[in-house]
Parts: sequence; C-alpha cells; structure tokens
Amino acid sequence: MASRLRRLTSVTAVVLASSGLYLHSKQLDINDLSVVRFGRAAATTFRISYDYLTAFRDVEQGSDQYWEVKSKVHQRSAERLRDLCCANRGTFIKVGQHLGALDYLLPPEYTSTLKVLHSRAPQSSMQEIQQVIREDLGKELSEIFVSFEECPQGAASLAQVHKAVLHDGRTVAVKVQHPKVQKQSSKDILVIEVLIRAVHWLFPDFAFMWLLEEAKKNMPLELDFLNEGKNAEKVAKMLSHFPFLKVPKIYWDLSTKRILTMEFAEGGQVNDKEYIQKHGINVNELSENLGKMYSEMIFLHGFVHCDPHPGNVLVQKCPRSGKTDVILLDHGLYQVLQADFRLEYCRLWQALINGDMKEMEQSSRRLGTGDLYPLFACVLTARSWTAVNTGITSAPITHSEDVEIRTNAAQYLPQISDLLNRIPRQMLLLLKTNDLLRGIESTLETRASSSSFINMSRCCVRALARHKRSKCRSRLKRLQLFISEQVTLWKLNLFQMAVWLRSSVLGQWICALLHTTNS
Repeated sequence: MASRLRRLTSVTAVVLASSGLYLHSKQLDINDLSVVRFGRAAATTFRISYDYLTAFRDVEQGSDQYWEVKSKVHQRSAERLRDLCCANRGTFIKVGQHLGALDYLLPPEYTSTLKVLHSRAPQSSMQEIQQVIREDLGKELSEIFVSFEECPQGAASLAQVHKAVLHDGRTVAVKVQHPKVQKQSSKDILVIEVLIRAVHWLFPDFAFMWLLEEAKKNMPLELDFLNEGKNAEKVAKMLSHFPFLKVPKIYWDLSTKRILTMEFAEGGQVNDKEYIQKHGINVNELSENLGKMYSEMIFLHGFVHCDPHPGNVLVQKCPRSGKTDVILLDHGLYQVLQADFRLEYCRLWQALINGDMKEMEQSSRRLGTGDLYPLFACVLTARSWTAVNTGITSAPITHSEDVEIRTNAAQYLPQISDLLNRIPRQMLLLLKTNDLLRGIESTLETRASSSSFINMSRCCVRALARHKRSKCRSRLKRLQLFISEQVTLWKLNLFQMAVWLRSSVLGQWICALLHTTNS
C-alpha cells in the first residue's frame, strides 16, 4: 500500500512538473485555462450560495436582525462576485458592469460594490496590442502611425483605447480588442449559464436567466468592431439635426473586427463635476440635451444606444460657439425596438406623465407585466407608487423617496425577478439605459427637473401622431391629426415655459410679490 502511494506521488509530481514546464514553454497564463476559470467561478458560486443557505437559520424572518444579516450577506456576496470578475476578467467584468448599473433592480450592496468594475478593467500589454495590429492590419505599428501612446486613454472589459497620430498628421483614437477575449467569451458564457442554472435550482426565487440571454445575444455584437462603426455612422446621421451631438468619424481603412480607428475626441466625463464647473458648463442644459437625444432614439427611431455609462458620454465646451457639445462613444451595443413595442412604450410613458392610471395599467399589461404592473411602473420611473399615482411630473423627487425605493428593491427582489422574466427582452436594455441616465442626472443633481419628462412627452406625441398619419388614407384626417399634434406640442412648450419661469429669479420674485399681496 505504501509503495503504491509512493508511486502515485511520484507520478503526480512528474505530471505536475511536466505540465508546469509545458505551460512555461508555451508562455501560457494559468488564468487563461478554462478549467481554472470554471473552478474559480464554481467555488465563488458555492461560497455565495452556502452563505445565503445558512446565514438565516437562527434569525426570525422580517425582524430587524433579519434585515441586518441580509445586508451583510449581500455585501459579502457582492465583494466575492467583484473579486471573481476581476480575476476572470473579460466577459465576467462585462456582466459585472451590467449588474452594477441595475440601480433600483438590485440591492444597493451589489450595485455600489460592482460599480468599481468600470475602473478596474484589465489592460493588455504593448506587445499584445502590436500583435493584434500586426495580425489584423498586416503592418507594423510604425508603418501606420507617427506616434502611438503606450498608456491607454481608457481600458474597458473587452478593449482599450490608445491615442495616436497618423502620417498625414490626423490625431486618432485606436480601439484595440484584448487578444484573449474572442477565444474566451463563448466558454465564459457557457460557464455563467451552468452556474446561473445551478443557483436557480437551489433558489427558485432567483430568476435572472434574462441576464444570461442578453449576454449570449449581445456579446458577439460587442466583439465585432465593424458593427460598432456602422452603428456610430447610423446614429450620427439619424440625429444630425442636434448640433450639440458629436460622434467621432470612423476610419474604415484602419478598422477590422478587432480594431476600430476613429477621430480623437477630447472632453470630460459627463459625471465629472469638477471638469463641468471648471469649464462653466450648464448642467441643466446638459441634462436636457441628453434627454432630447435619448428620447428621440427610443420613441421616434427605435434605435437606442444602450451603454451610456459616464465613460462613454463626454462633454466639451465649444471654444467658437460657447455651446456645450455631447460626445457619444462606444457604439457596440444598440437595441433595435420593434414598431409595435415602441408604440406601446410611447403610450405607457404618456400615461405615466399624464397620470392616467387606467391607460398605464392597460399598456403595462399589453407589455406582459400581468398583475405586477404597479411594480413595473415603479421600476420604470424609479419613483414610489405614491408618486406614480400622484403624477410623476407633479410630485417632486425627495431623498426619502429614493431611500424608500432602494429598501423596497431589496424586499421585492423575487417579484422584480419574476417581472424581468415576463417583460419583452427589448425592455431589459431600456431599463439598463434608464438607470444609467438616472445615475448621470443624480450626479449632476438635475433629477428634480421636469425637462426630461417634457422632452419624453414631446417625442411620444410625435411618434404616435406619425403612426396614426401613416395608417390614415384621408388627407383631411391627416391634416386634423397634424393640427392636433401641433396643438399638443404647443401646450407642452407653454408648460415648459411656465416651469422655467417658476424656477427663475423673476418667477420667484413674482410669486413672492403675489404672496405678499394676498396676505
């Protein structure tokens, strides 16, 4: 028995030594091995699951101690998940970033912990960047660029961006995909699928399969930089009537599926308050322009940029006009909304803005929410049910309401998961987009402004009127619809003017004068 054990030990040592020499000779990183990545993910999933299964054994459900313990378990689990994403990188970081953006849908312990992944993305070495350029463009770096900054301008989960200068003097941004991402992404998605199904089997209330479905559908699109270039050109043409919007020009002769070369754009991140104050940028104007841009994308065109996190939205004060430009980057992920869905979504938002509870319920049910329509209205608007009933344009946003929403999000997580599995897949990225935009508004402290709702209402009116006219054969009826649309838009303009006047110094002076007179 002892001799067999010695032989087994010897054989094991030889195998391990040979494996180590092989990996060293091939210059392979152990973190690239699928078995290592799967083992790490499985171990983290087991630890998180075990924590949730055992932490509440001696705690009375619903008690103060229960919520305290639950918050601690959420925090520990979020930190373990964050560490896993940082270790496995690539697709894992992308999924983690997605989760970190789901404010009001996930407990705050998760979203606040996972948000750091936007600044903890991996970097590829200069040798790896040169290799990708050599393989895809067939030339050495020096043959294409006069200069190429080694330190990237930014590093994301799938790629990093370098500033460079072409031989003709043009300054460009070169987005280069991390070389290992393409090979690992499909395996990583499979690992995530297996583990999410296992968690769902253990915890039936955990119904986040929608996240997996979105990752499987969107990852191949995000890994194709030619698709990103086409999206950039399409949205630039679609929204060309907005003088404040800038989309960097694509240089197609220096672009491939893994490399995207574009015009270099300078500016500060949209949530950089120090930069905004230093350059005298009007935050209300900035917030309103973002609202106009995204409202048209969603309600009028049904072609929506679905990753507006602060790193992808830059702002810059134009030195000639003094106006604030919005620079939209990273066009890899767009959602194309089906016409029927887009029109129903228009009707829903109109009902929410107008405080029409009957139409809101009917539209929500047509979108598949069933009896969860009150929860859906709260998730969509990030407002309490009381505020939705009162009217989201008339009930001001308060800190206590935000706290109430976050608390309810933790309490109603099973119902939220059920809701997310009921609604159309198109809605999921819209919810993510809404949350990211709200995060920007919160940072700029413009969430209390009603201008975003007015812009949304304006776009809803135009979209529904356009649809009705397209179905109408009578010229007289089309004219009536056109006049009705213009009257409604005119009323919205008057309302916006009244809101502006009420918040202005002149408006406050008039209100004070009237109050004094009445007294």
